[in-house]
Amino acid sequence: MNKLKVAVFALLAMFVFTGCSLKKSDNDLIKINNTVITKKEFDKAYESVTSNNMFAQMGIDLKEDTDNIFALMMREKVVSELIVKALLNEEIEKSKIIVTKEEKAKAEKEVIDRFGSKEQFEQILKMNGITFDKFKKDIEEEVKLKKFVESISMVSVGESEAKKYYDTNLDKFKYPKRVRASHILIASNPMQIQMQLKADKKDITPEELEKKTNEIMADNLKKAEDILKKVKNAPTTFAKVAKEHSQDTASAIRGGDLGFFAKEEMVEPFANKAFEMSPNTISEVVQTPYGYHIIMVTDRNEAGILSFEQSKKDIISYLESQDKVDILKNKIEALRKEAKIEYYDENYNPEVIQKKIKEAAKENPQLKQNFSEQAPQQ
Repeated sequence: MNKLKVAVFALLAMFVFTGCSLKKSDNDLIKINNTVITKKEFDKAYESVTSNNMFAQMGIDLKEDTDNIFALMMREKVVSELIVKALLNEEIEKSKIIVTKEEKAKAEKEVIDRFGSKEQFEQILKMNGITFDKFKKDIEEEVKLKKFVESISMVSVGESEAKKYYDTNLDKFKYPKRVRASHILIASNPMQIQMQLKADKKDITPEELEKKTNEIMADNLKKAEDILKKVKNAPTTFAKVAKEHSQDTASAIRGGDLGFFAKEEMVEPFANKAFEMSPNTISEVVQTPYGYHIIMVTDRNEAGILSFEQSKKDIISYLESQDKVDILKNKIEALRKEAKIEYYDENYNPEVIQKKIKEAAKENPQLKQNFSEQAPQQ
């Protein structure tokens, strides 16, 4: 059922509003109607989407080699998103949409409540490098975008439509056997350790690298074993110890709680151990590619299927979300067709970028396909 629990606007990450310039200068790249996108604005957006460590792990530097196929694809993506933002900003300004304090407060509360408390939520924001003020601003723009879509066309899904969706998609409401578990992670990935060692000492020999890696892995295992003794002796302190020591920061703020999960949702060694265990038991140290885990199973659920009554609210929310996304996409297409777009630098013209991508893809078509499948969604 988690598949249906989507945000009303999955597109919001793409449509977070920016203050585009109106003045022409040598730094200007694109003019969309009366709005100008500057090089500074492009660089900031590009940095945001290319900072993902996936690229570093693939040995790709998108800042240095700006004409490789990956950099070109990301450049096209960023340019397209900036154009969409500018078009939406103009339309929303014309619509004179205002967000009240009450609407902002309600939207903020709905998001915060999903994470348990404001304190927990602020920790998550901090881990992702986002200030609470930035969050509040983004929420205001999200509400503004929702109101804009509603001003174009009202969306309402009835119970009969929801029931029809439920009856024709029963497989979506089946759930497998699940367990609920908490864990404490001591991060320890040999590849990441070696990358860090090489970064710290570029002339390190292969022998030194292997020896140092093994030492760090052994130290991390010792940390995990020491923590295991502590929680075995006092199981009721597991959540407290997880908050203090677990390096899975997302779950650590919840006392290590991972919620319910199916076996296939977790990495194999972790899942195998968790599904062997009875509620209220603690495992020995379990090693996965992420490091060393101490697992505490807290509950179990047998496989089953959610009833329509259990699912109705989520189905209606999902169907309404899909309708609103379609409305927004259609509006954006119409705005792009009507817009006057000038490219001051042809290197930022999507048509020119596409030609370069096609040329690069001829040399290695599989590379482009693999990248498209793995690229992080923004």
